[in-house]
Amino acid sequence: MVEEYGAESIKVLEGLEGVRRRPAMYIGDTSKRGLHHLIFEVVDNSIDEALAGYCKNIEVLLKKDGSVMVRDDGRGIPVETHSKTGKSALELVTTMLHAGGKFEKKAYQVSGGLHGVGLSVVNALSEWMEAEVHRNGKIHLQKYKMGRATGPVEIIGNTETTCTIIRFKPDMGIFTGELEFNYLKERLRELAFLNAGLRIVLRGEESGQEEAFQYEGGISTFVEYMNKSRKPIQKPFSYGKKVEDVDVEYAIQYTENFTSVVHSFVNNINTIEGGTHLVGFRMALTRAINEYMKGNKALKGRKISGDDVLEGLTAIVSVKVMEPQFEGQTKTKLGNAEVKGITSSVVYDSLMQFLNENPAEARMIGEKVLGAMNAREAAQKAKELIRRKSVFESSVLPGKLADCIERDPQKAELFIVEGDSAGGSAKQGRDRQIQAILPLKGKILNVEKAQIHKILKNEEIKTLIMSLGTGFGDDFDPGKLRYHKIVIMTDADVDGSHIRTLLLTLFYRYFKELVERGHLYIAQPPLYRVKKGKAFEYAYDDEEMGELVAKMGENAHVSRYKGLGEMNPGQLWETTLNPENRKMKKVTIQDAMLADELFTTLMGDAVEPRRKFIDEHAKEVENLDV
Repeated sequence: MVEEYGAESIKVLEGLEGVRRRPAMYIGDTSKRGLHHLIFEVVDNSIDEALAGYCKNIEVLLKKDGSVMVRDDGRGIPVETHSKTGKSALELVTTMLHAGGKFEKKAYQVSGGLHGVGLSVVNALSEWMEAEVHRNGKIHLQKYKMGRATGPVEIIGNTETTCTIIRFKPDMGIFTGELEFNYLKERLRELAFLNAGLRIVLRGEESGQEEAFQYEGGISTFVEYMNKSRKPIQKPFSYGKKVEDVDVEYAIQYTENFTSVVHSFVNNINTIEGGTHLVGFRMALTRAINEYMKGNKALKGRKISGDDVLEGLTAIVSVKVMEPQFEGQTKTKLGNAEVKGITSSVVYDSLMQFLNENPAEARMIGEKVLGAMNAREAAQKAKELIRRKSVFESSVLPGKLADCIERDPQKAELFIVEGDSAGGSAKQGRDRQIQAILPLKGKILNVEKAQIHKILKNEEIKTLIMSLGTGFGDDFDPGKLRYHKIVIMTDADVDGSHIRTLLLTLFYRYFKELVERGHLYIAQPPLYRVKKGKAFEYAYDDEEMGELVAKMGENAHVSRYKGLGEMNPGQLWETTLNPENRKMKKVTIQDAMLADELFTTLMGDAVEPRRKFIDEHAKEVENLDV
């Protein structure tokens, strides 16, 4: 029986109850990412104090009990009584949504937390929280439980300084995962780069780890840091200027690499989807280099494109805007139309001056861009051979591909297999209805070190592109993907790991959207078969193998698989292909900037950063989850 829908059916969620009921609406999700987002919400308030010119130091402490402390030496959250509500201003900002000092432009000219939900949302999603404010010569304290104040603001002592200290313990009945030092480290380092001179310290009480970040060079140092595994061809160039109410700052450095790394920020928020500031930057970059190279005989009437000027470029674009218009609370894309023109004007004028005043560096940049243009034109010709239009519409599939019967991409799976031996076993052992097998011969080209026209000449990569059906580069269309589950299946040895890394690099650089949409997986074939009599079980690591041997007792026989080709079709189906039994890892991009840095370090030309990374992380390899 359906109940009548009337006035009494409407439920009003009081206070912060709505946040606890629908947390993902406010912080994105309740996974590890959302858990760490709580800390960033508090830190962003401290950063806003730094932007206003009052905060020089921020400290983040991860306590043994799972709680967090964030301290800054800013002015301190106001504690005076609010005239309209009769409550302390501190209680308003900690217990009410859309209450804060950022709606009026008197206290903060620019800020990231314009929605006024940061501290109150952290409070709502915590078991408990405490706000300690040093202000007006007194130490003020208020405590909260599940978003509600447990008492009034109290004065607990005297002080000669100003600061804000927020302590809170996330409600682990809401979140999954746990707080990680390294996860926080990258964002805090980023904030220190974006705010020249600001000192940010991260401490882990249980681990004893401590990191301090302070960069007087600001985003120019940021670009150098991003390029530590690349080979620069010029010194970083940075410039900043305020036009009307928009503060534009950018830094660029060209490298010998063939991929670009461009990150944009608005009021210190990483705009991972870009926006008008990034559009303005790219327009100005293309226009300036075209203008500077006008008359160059090598151009012969050809025009440099936006893609040409990006090859090998590392850039940081950071703008400060009084009234930013973001798409949603996650703030990933800037929409302010006026920012495009202002950014474009500032970048064009300053870049033209740099190119004219630095002829040696300008010449090297020009040669780099010309090389990119030549490679793009060569790639365009090679691309014609692998366009899906000319290949799949004529029903011609790569000869190596053993396709599946299923034509619904959502049900179809593609296994990219290392070598003909494993490919043969996989073809015989698969479910032909839904599983396609593509064996690759040897190691594919390292796309981190190759221009696009050479990538498109590589037979293994061409075969893969044709099999996926999405096209490539300008022709890329994720809607044409023929298999919604793409599985990399390689041996569990050094060669297999290398091939897997090469494939991951290819997908990250040229099919990133497929990874972001959750289409890419890594198969987990077993390493051991433990048998006693007619009974046997499979083990996927040394620890599991030891447990099986102990369980089976004496006379248990252990067989180690050196490769997938050693398994017969039935074993491969049973352990690695069968959806009922198999283990697979979904490839995700938790932090694009960190992922980009990792691929450049591991697959780029610079040897020393790679050696250092391996030395530091060798013991963690078994626990790495891509």
